[in-house]
Amino acid sequence: MNTLAKLRTVTTTVNYVIRSYALKSDLKIKWVRPEKIPCYKPEKSGDLQILPKFTGTELMKDYRESKELETATEHVRNLFTLEHNRRREMVENFKDDMVRRVYRHELDYGSIEAKLGLMTARIRSLQEYMEKFPRQSKVKVQVKELIDKRKRYLRYLRRWDYRRFEYILEKLDLVYKPYPTHFHWITRKDSLRKLTNIHCDQIKEARLEEYRKELESQQLDFLEKKLKNLEFIRQEQTECRVPITVTSEHVKAVRNQYEQLKQKRAAIAESLKEREDS
Repeated sequence: MNTLAKLRTVTTTVNYVIRSYALKSDLKIKWVRPEKIPCYKPEKSGDLQILPKFTGTELMKDYRESKELETATEHVRNLFTLEHNRRREMVENFKDDMVRRVYRHELDYGSIEAKLGLMTARIRSLQEYMEKFPRQSKVKVQVKELIDKRKRYLRYLRRWDYRRFEYILEKLDLVYKPYPTHFHWITRKDSLRKLTNIHCDQIKEARLEEYRKELESQQLDFLEKKLKNLEFIRQEQTECRVPITVTSEHVKAVRNQYEQLKQKRAAIAESLKEREDS
């Protein structure tokens, strides 16, 4: 019984392999699954710039206008610079800079412009953090929520005040990327169908182009035969004294078309010859 069971298993496997190979397409179409972009990446969030690199000699936000530091020694002053403090102080400076780009007045931290500036600064700070530590799931959730919130604010501005919307995008170096109206999964089967349709369209276009060139190559001989046949028919109708169906204008139009095409072909051949000589 064990031997029979093994034989059945082997037979089933062989039949499955033969069937799968028989269904393979001969078309040279290769589909590669697109790389998944994480939600915090700038390609999805729409941020055109990353967190800037400060030189380190800038003073912290709360000590910029300190008069005591103006007369202090270099050693004391260095204690209050960004270089000798935590990364958080640099992020606070960047937040203040982003708000100053779009705020309405010096004490504005509650308008929609100021909120967008703060959110953008925090998003770019968290994006830089995620590049170093991509496995931090809590930070990933935070930056995803901030990006969604900023998109809601931008969607509101776009609907009710488009000029302010464009102003915000320009000042904060953003691109508005709304969510798609229709979501569909990227599957191999559906993608191969689309690639096959594109391949078939390309084959049709190539064959039609070849057929068009073939007809164009025969066009001069066809017009020459047509001109001779029209002249013969007109001459026969004139000699037999029957109603003339081929007018002189018709013959003249065909002759002009023949001469123009002949001149065009001669000019093309001459230009090709000049290119080869050069």
